[in-house]
Amino acid sequence: MALYSEKVLDHFRNPRNAGRIADPDAIGEVGNPVCGDMMHVYIKVKENRIEDIKVETFGCAAAVASASMMTELAMGKTIEEAKQITRDDVAAALEGLPPTKMHCSNLAADGLKDAIEKYLKEKR
Repeated sequence: MALYSEKVLDHFRNPRNAGRIADPDAIGEVGNPVCGDMMHVYIKVKENRIEDIKVETFGCAAAVASASMMTELAMGKTIEEAKQITRDDVAAALEGLPPTKMHCSNLAADGLKDAIEKYLKEKR
């Protein structure tokens, strides 16, 4: 059995929404000191919806794929809907991750939540 699904490999080889937003409404920053994975999640919000999202990911194939998939899941969602995206949602959309790589999907979900929390705090 292969370590990664074809969907994981596709998102690793062709990450969606990679890069930065020039003038983001918020930037989420998360990292895992144990494995060295790092993510910066940039969001642009319009009328309470994530209008644009980009991510810079430094890490393994599962981290890159998880970040890419998270951006696809969050794009166009309301802030409340996007806040509900979990590591299990990311992993399921990738058709599974090995147990030792589930922390990567958690990192992606946490990066999104960090960006949303910073956006909401700034908006107050």
